[in-house]
Amino acid sequence: MPDTAAVPARPVRTLDEHAAAVPARPVRTLDEHAAAVLALGAPLPVQQVPLAAARGAALARDVVSAVDLPPWDSSAMDGYALAATDVRSGAVLDVADDVPAGDTRTVRVPAGAAVRIMTGAPVPAGADTVVPVELTDARSDRVTLHDVVAPGAHVRRRGEDVRTGDVVLHAGDVLGPAALGLLAATGHREVPVHARPRVAVVSTGSELVTDGGALAHGQIHESNGVQLAAAAEAAGASVVDVAVLPDDVPDVLRVLDDLGARADVVVTTGGVSVGAYDVVRDALLTGGHGELVHVRMQPGKPQGVGRLPSGAPVLSLPGNPVSAFVSFEVFVRPLLRRMLGARDVHRRRLPAVLVSDVRSPAGRRQLLRARLDVRDGALVATPVGGPGSHLLGSLARADALLDVPADVTHVGAGETVTVVDLREGDA
Repeated sequence: MPDTAAVPARPVRTLDEHAAAVPARPVRTLDEHAAAVLALGAPLPVQQVPLAAARGAALARDVVSAVDLPPWDSSAMDGYALAATDVRSGAVLDVADDVPAGDTRTVRVPAGAAVRIMTGAPVPAGADTVVPVELTDARSDRVTLHDVVAPGAHVRRRGEDVRTGDVVLHAGDVLGPAALGLLAATGHREVPVHARPRVAVVSTGSELVTDGGALAHGQIHESNGVQLAAAAEAAGASVVDVAVLPDDVPDVLRVLDDLGARADVVVTTGGVSVGAYDVVRDALLTGGHGELVHVRMQPGKPQGVGRLPSGAPVLSLPGNPVSAFVSFEVFVRPLLRRMLGARDVHRRRLPAVLVSDVRSPAGRRQLLRARLDVRDGALVATPVGGPGSHLLGSLARADALLDVPADVTHVGAGETVTVVDLREGDA
């Protein structure tokens, strides 16, 4: 059964009393608020970590190769290594040796002969060309060439990819699988990176149920904490706690102070609007931790921003799930990426052709969910779901945000729009 314990007592006010108690909020554009949030952070200290722990981290310094890549001339094919002057259709050559990958001997090809070689093996001295096994009779004692190849064919030259001392990755590069493979191949087993920002998430609301059990009337399953923690980890952060709290100001204040001592950033969701029971708003104002603002955007108009006594930034997002997600993308994620030391803190923005008409409220920059596809070689964007900030089902189907400027109220099908690409690989 769901938890039916009574919610904490709340103050009872008339409408006029409540309006008088809620201070007026400054109004910002999306870009103004994003800049204010980004100014709260800087790259975190540098640490040396093994490659196994570096995925999603950002390099603190340029990294150079310790080796040539390839480290010696090697075969790109299974076949036969020989001198180009001996390559002619119908030629029959003695097979002088076998060279598998990993062979550390120094092998030489006699004039007029061949050496059977495997992909990745060192090309023997005296050979400069590899004939693929498919163009021969594949024998191991005397091989017949059925076709010719160009001189130098199928040989990977020493250092053709990377030379010793080359800068292979730059400070600010975020380390994905390919980058980690390059670091390993060029002789590195640990790298200097910025520490991952530690993030704590606080989801507020006495209506929230966390155990997945049956819901009483007026209750909902908690989802924002799960969503935002996953988004923080995907951005490269380390999540240290996810707290779910009832609508109680002292409880929120206590937890914020505790989490601020353990996290580099605290993200809250819910309770930042102008309602009588918006406890995060009251906690921020009571504790002197920050300010509440209205941002000219949809969704995500009510926002809170400040610092906790520990110095950790606190970012307070709306409680509706789409508002929370969009707010995280445009405000929180760039801050986390900056603290991570990433060179590129913002998502990629792309032009796309709009599939169907959209309308937007005047004076508010709208970020609509959309699905990206390629049609006839062009990127197209199809809006999914309506503008409602509660439509989590459509959010899960989206892989982009359609960015409609504040001064635009209608965009027609076939017009080119700007989208924020959410498809990029996670950290």
